[in-house]
Amino acid sequence: MTAKSLLPIPEYFDPKKVSEVWRVLYQERATSAKSWAKQHSIQPAARDTNRICLLIIDAQNTFCLPEFELFVGGRSGSGAIDDNLRLCEFIYRNLDRLTTIAPTMDTHKAMQIFHPIFWINEAGEHPQPAATSITLEDVEKGIWKVNPALAYSISRGNFSSLEKHALHYVKKLSDRGKYPLTIWPYHSMLGGIGHALVSAVEEAIFFHSIARESQALFEIKGGNPLTENYSVLRPEVLDGFDGNPIAQKNVSFMNKLLDFDAVIIGGQAKSHCVAWTIDDLLTEILARDANLAKKVYLLEDCTSPVVVPGVVDFTEAANEAFQRFAAAGMNVVKSTELMLGD
Repeated sequence: MTAKSLLPIPEYFDPKKVSEVWRVLYQERATSAKSWAKQHSIQPAARDTNRICLLIIDAQNTFCLPEFELFVGGRSGSGAIDDNLRLCEFIYRNLDRLTTIAPTMDTHKAMQIFHPIFWINEAGEHPQPAATSITLEDVEKGIWKVNPALAYSISRGNFSSLEKHALHYVKKLSDRGKYPLTIWPYHSMLGGIGHALVSAVEEAIFFHSIARESQALFEIKGGNPLTENYSVLRPEVLDGFDGNPIAQKNVSFMNKLLDFDAVIIGGQAKSHCVAWTIDDLLTEILARDANLAKKVYLLEDCTSPVVVPGVVDFTEAANEAFQRFAAAGMNVVKSTELMLGD
């Protein structure tokens, strides 16, 4: 991309507030965004000849703030906070070149296959979240079994079909070489504070929408109780034990992304939802035209891997995935080094 001068960062932006939850003052920001656009001669996005999409994956409180359920601290311990600071600055400095911002929203309810309530052991106890992975062998041996009470809510009372699906599901993950089924803490709960975007990121997206007169392209994922959905483009498992579909690829969103001249990607977590989304995007690119990979830019300083000290560290797996993406033609860059052109 051809280098072009960067915009200043609005005075209202406070880096210290990136790690806090607060109410965005929409009308105040809308007024300042219109003035900002006039002051800096920022044109409506509809006039862009080089259309650029910033895909922000799951920049939600549940992943990005230390007091919430699945804070992505990385090895530094402050990963997602630092990432979001750089992400906000990137948005403001490139406000006039980003055509569309597309935030994905991990969205769950209580009863889902990766939440503790879905499973029980012989004693009727639920698995410990974040410390439990359920393998094919675990299900075959009955170490972990489906909670029969859930059949009422998610399988029309048919417990047998739910049991068959659970066995089918973990076998599918095993056959495809995916991570074993991880039991996560309840997170990204629909309607909850954890589900919301980080306030500073939400504010930057809203400011962009008004200044550029460009609707944010929100994409919801993760609501299917019968499958994980790390990637916004494809659930982990698409079919049930009987061969009938339970979910489908997000072809519509794939098409929207690949219609842009460039797609820039950041968000959380590098080892899971970010890597899975990029992997699915790359699979689609290779099926269409391998050269399309060149228009994808990965902000390596705006994403961090899952690290639980003393329990698990996905840093190397995440780095290996990014190396594979780069080898396929995608651009791995830092937000401070990526210079967007006209």
